[in-house]
Amino acid sequence: MKVIFAALFLLLCSINLVQAQSVEEEVVKKEKTEEDLPKFSPNTPQLYNEYLVDVSDIEVETHAGFLPRLPRYVEGKYRNGIKGPKVRVIWPSPIDNSKASKAGNYVVTGQVAGANFQPKAKVTVISNRKSNTPSLNLDVFGLDQVSLDNDVDGGQTKFIKNRDKFINALAKTNPDSFLYMFRNAFGQKQPEGTKPLGVWDSQETKLRGHATGHYLTAIAQAYAGAAYNEALQTNFANKMDYMVEVLYELSQMSGRPANTGGEHEADPIAVPFGPGKSTYDSDLSENGIRTDYWNWGEGFISAYPPDQFIMLEKGATYGTQPTQIWAPYYTLHKILAGLMDVYEVSGHEKALDIAKGMGDWVYARLSQLPTDTLINMWNTYIAGEFGGMNEAMARLDRITNEPRYLKVAQLFDNIKMFFGDAEHSHGLAKNVDTFRGLHANQHIPQVMGALEIYRDSELPEYYQVANNFWYKAKNDYMYSIGGVAGARSPTNAECFIGQPATLYENGFSSGGQNETCATYNMLKLTKNLFLFDQRTELMDYYERGLYNHILASVAEDSPANTYHVPLRPGSVKRFGNADMRGFTCCNGTALESSTKLQNSIYFKSQDNSALYVNLFVPSTLKWTEKNITVEQKTAFPKADNTQLMIKGKGKFDLNIRVPQWATKGFFVRVNGKPEKVEAVPGTYLTLGRKWKDGDVIDLEMPLQFHLDPVMDQQNIASLFYGPVLLVAQESEMRNGWRKVILDVEDIGKSIQGDPEKLQFTIDGVLFKPFYEIYGRHSVYLDVSLE
Repeated sequence: MKVIFAALFLLLCSINLVQAQSVEEEVVKKEKTEEDLPKFSPNTPQLYNEYLVDVSDIEVETHAGFLPRLPRYVEGKYRNGIKGPKVRVIWPSPIDNSKASKAGNYVVTGQVAGANFQPKAKVTVISNRKSNTPSLNLDVFGLDQVSLDNDVDGGQTKFIKNRDKFINALAKTNPDSFLYMFRNAFGQKQPEGTKPLGVWDSQETKLRGHATGHYLTAIAQAYAGAAYNEALQTNFANKMDYMVEVLYELSQMSGRPANTGGEHEADPIAVPFGPGKSTYDSDLSENGIRTDYWNWGEGFISAYPPDQFIMLEKGATYGTQPTQIWAPYYTLHKILAGLMDVYEVSGHEKALDIAKGMGDWVYARLSQLPTDTLINMWNTYIAGEFGGMNEAMARLDRITNEPRYLKVAQLFDNIKMFFGDAEHSHGLAKNVDTFRGLHANQHIPQVMGALEIYRDSELPEYYQVANNFWYKAKNDYMYSIGGVAGARSPTNAECFIGQPATLYENGFSSGGQNETCATYNMLKLTKNLFLFDQRTELMDYYERGLYNHILASVAEDSPANTYHVPLRPGSVKRFGNADMRGFTCCNGTALESSTKLQNSIYFKSQDNSALYVNLFVPSTLKWTEKNITVEQKTAFPKADNTQLMIKGKGKFDLNIRVPQWATKGFFVRVNGKPEKVEAVPGTYLTLGRKWKDGDVIDLEMPLQFHLDPVMDQQNIASLFYGPVLLVAQESEMRNGWRKVILDVEDIGKSIQGDPEKLQFTIDGVLFKPFYEIYGRHSVYLDVSLE
């Protein structure tokens, strides 16, 4: 039986937050969209497939035990001289690797949506060989090395507007509100006048403290990136110092006697029941919470007692009862990540000491658990969600050079998803899709952790987990804005669809989809993969998710931001947490996203011999290791060009992304003279020379319209202009997809408007960038070509 997502999700999750529930219920009440999407004949060719006359077969190679990576797009031929795109093929998605278990050959037959073509992939399986995975070869620039600038016309970009909304609001926050529940857990007096946060950080909420972790990261990033304003930097420096001092003081109380010679329990694995209790529980009410911090084991720090961690080990499930829990390790990851972020920008040793103490506490408990227990824990819905604990512990190992933390990281392996089973017989490491139907934001950070473990261990299976996941998530689960979750089946919009590449059949939940923090995590994974492998498709995806989801997730006049982003016809984005007083998960990651918007514009090679220009954003890079400054001046995407000016001198390769969407050409001039370069869409072009002070590189990349169809229902498509998603501005709710007819030879002939304003019309309907839409919108259209 089908039900509206939001109602079912609230039933499944039983979130014990009246505020959060009322927001979701209000959305459902206002958005009475139809539950069933319009159905189209499965045998009727749609969009360019209507003109398709042939689809190429392909040949691929893999080695024993590993499923082959099949290209999602293959060459096709169209009638009447029509120049159509490559053809999207939907391949079968096995649940194990038995087909490729031994050397030999086999054939995979694919499908083309709405057509009878069945392209074949001949797979050659060769004997096992040593896995060849890349090593880390790029470094990031610090947030203090890259600054956002106004556009070439002196106007504020969307990047600066969003940054300033968050920076200015963060500067006004009271750190004591973010420390309230920590003091409460340890039974400490609150500073006079201090008010707690609400929503997921209220008194009885089992996830309380999560926003504090996001806050630590945000003020650290704000501090690093606010070199343009000394007062702001001082503000955030003071906030960091205050937060760390209070948390450090609390952490030093845990497992130590309240009074000299008093009773206490220093051993993390010997934490007793709370005073007067006969079991562990998650009661956080004012009268029920335990505050006997001297019994919690040395190193423990959280906004609630250790009971939830212990209950998870004993099989507790997710829910609101005192016998149930809500993702204790998820909260802890946010806190640890925030502390390490503060340490890395400020050098505050106490921040690192707190993280190490908690790492030791976790190691003591998890290291004594059998593998089966760990597998059960990390595959428990929501309760076992641990955020990026594996990433945090691997990072702590790298910072401290203490190998025990890498061992802790591996104790968080989601063995079932990563490796199939305890024998590592299949799973993502062998290119098997093991995440279909799972909760998206519970599992994306786990994959990031696998990549972080690979970074320090160089165990190739961890890289394969991350690389294979990214390819599948991007190609088989992605909506046009860059989000990857929104299932109608299973009936939970925070999940991946139940079967790969069936977005229309199983996606587009009526209650909303595309959880913003899932895209935040996808961008982190994408950025980190790029440090190992400079595939252009990674930064093409990063650009898509950044412009069309992250920038589009912030309210017009405040730092309020989205949780779910609805994509059905005539939907409207809902924004929350304008006053930074009550955080959901996405309100938390929004603090981080909007204080680091400059972090992936440029990368450098580890030996400082090469610079990568990934995004076309007005900005200034200070490459201190080379004594080079690069200024990027542009109005992109309201203009189809950008200029790079070199200040200083030195020899290095300048690698510039040629986006996949740049199909009308990509032209380069150096100091006014055209460069004869092969600029192929979907590659990086390289300009290598000894650069002089004042050298100027001009790049021109003509923008054009293109469609991004849903893989299993091609006529349902989004309209793009270059990398920018254009959506129809609607005046009211709609019961069906907006229908448009476009010219098959050049869809731009059917579109009027002003590229410099990025405002266009089709049949009198206004289309604007999604990041400039605050009313009703239609992201997807029902497109016919004539």
